[in-house]
Amino acid sequence: MKLATYKDGSRDGQLVVVSRDLCTAHYATGMAHTLRQALDDWNFIAPQLQDLYVTLNQGKARHAFPFEPRRCAAPLPRTGLWAQALAFAEHRERVWPGVPADPVPLRLAGGDHLTGPHDDCVLGQDAWEADVGPMVAVLTDDIPQGANAARALDGVRLLTLANAWELRLWEPAEEARGWLRVPNQLAVAFAPVAVTPDELGDAWRDGRLHLPVRVQVNGALLGCADARGMAPDFGAVLARLCATRPLRNGSLVGAGPVSGGEGWGCLAERRAVEAAQQGQPLTPYLGHGDRVAVEVTGRDGQSVFGAIEQEVVPLD
Repeated sequence: MKLATYKDGSRDGQLVVVSRDLCTAHYATGMAHTLRQALDDWNFIAPQLQDLYVTLNQGKARHAFPFEPRRCAAPLPRTGLWAQALAFAEHRERVWPGVPADPVPLRLAGGDHLTGPHDDCVLGQDAWEADVGPMVAVLTDDIPQGANAARALDGVRLLTLANAWELRLWEPAEEARGWLRVPNQLAVAFAPVAVTPDELGDAWRDGRLHLPVRVQVNGALLGCADARGMAPDFGAVLARLCATRPLRNGSLVGAGPVSGGEGWGCLAERRAVEAAQQGQPLTPYLGHGDRVAVEVTGRDGQSVFGAIEQEVVPLD
């Protein structure tokens, strides 16, 4: 099934069930007002949401309405944990060459400011060199401390798409202090919907999403990298996170910028290749007025999570 959160003026929004083709939606009122409530009692509430999802797809839901992605917040607007891995080798080698691959590189950040798919990216200064960070992310159930990769993977409840903006100007100082210490991220944006693993069919296997992530900057294609190149997979990433503590339900974990395949996952990769081939990078980073779009299309040609479409704007 596919779930979204509509903005309603509250911190956590209102949960809606969305049809497979992202055309219609239905409030989950009576089952769970928010996605957080659904996750807290998932085994009881999820089957009810699934029944509504089936009815919605059959066109029989009495109070269905047209789905409007622009009304969406992040599927889970607040979470206790937002963690990001560096699980794509090409990105890691080109952008963070000093970070070892083993153990899994991870960065923890606060989860109290996660934005919707059409929310502007607020950039304090053009000179901060903003860059896109398209990635697949998972929302988890409770995962016990010490869980192995297989057990950790069983704890994945939902998948979604994120754009974790990076400030490249700040990276030298961050790298000098260690990748885990100084945050250089803007607010993280999320796709309109989160989907259950069963909804993806064989596109979700081996702890990876086997679909390309398409990234456009100002209408031009930056890259179309296949998310199946993730290594380690989500099972290993989650097991690493809960090696020393349990993960609580609603934990949100991203795989890191998608890389490999056609084009690049972010501008920093493209600039690294340009510098190696031509002596200097030619592609500029992003500033005020630039626009970004990130989307995953399934094998049926339909958008899986809906699109993230953002404009970089100055701080008022």
